[in-house]
Amino acid sequence: MTATSPSPSALHPAPAAARPDRRPSPRLRLPFHAWHLLLAPLSLLFALPLIWVVLSSAMSDAEINRFPPALWPSGIDLGGYRYVLGNAMFPRWFANSLIVSLVAVVSNLLLGSLGGYAFARMRFAGSRLLLALMLGTMVIPFQLTMIPTFLVMKRLGLIDTLGALIVPSLVTPFAVFLLRQFFLSLPRELEEAAWLDGCSRLRVLFRIVLPLSRPALSTVAVLTFLTTWNDLSWPLIAINHDTQYTLQLGLTTFQGQHHTKWSAVMAGNVVTVLPVLLAFLFAQKSFIQSITSSGLKG
Repeated sequence: MTATSPSPSALHPAPAAARPDRRPSPRLRLPFHAWHLLLAPLSLLFALPLIWVVLSSAMSDAEINRFPPALWPSGIDLGGYRYVLGNAMFPRWFANSLIVSLVAVVSNLLLGSLGGYAFARMRFAGSRLLLALMLGTMVIPFQLTMIPTFLVMKRLGLIDTLGALIVPSLVTPFAVFLLRQFFLSLPRELEEAAWLDGCSRLRVLFRIVLPLSRPALSTVAVLTFLTTWNDLSWPLIAINHDTQYTLQLGLTTFQGQHHTKWSAVMAGNVVTVLPVLLAFLFAQKSFIQSITSSGLKG
């Protein structure tokens, strides 16, 4: 039997230039994610009311009241801002809101951290029942607690003062619960090492736990500031004198008294929204990190 000789094509393969090019064709690369094509128009849609308020605050009253309404100001008219900051008690209302909001933020960070750490790391009789009762208060509508809270503030002599707005907001169940959940995600080994070095619980909390909990603390601070700053129903009940009005309550009264001065109303809304917007933009990174965080690995 004779061996078959190899074919000429096997001995002399085709040159590389003759082979078909199988490289994939270059695909179009976008400088952004494809989801942005959907999210950008949606974000613009949600931002339209804020854009309209800003543009209207720079219009004159004649332009705002014109029909059909003007979509763009013919010129920059700051008469509404001068009217608000010069002729009304707007600076006093702004200061009242700032005082109430900052005190509420600081107290929630301090008392919420103490309560959250106690529920996360300390075991005492009735701790689970107390935690369940505290969380149960979160589902109670504010309308059911308005009258009891008012009676308590009246007994304390705080009605028609900023204290009536500060005391009910000193600590919230949400702050305690959120910080407790974040403390549970932290490794115990860090605290145990500090205990071996002779640190007390309070020192461990303030020196080790809280520096690692900045995302959660930022979230509590932002949400507390937003809630307190935008609150209208409770100041409407607890405050009677206009010198103690908060910004939201004063703006509502201002709208009722000057319903034709729409440029001033829009300017007041811009001044009211600006601190809230700056607070969120300042803590946006920490806020998102707190929501997406699942604990430390190590």
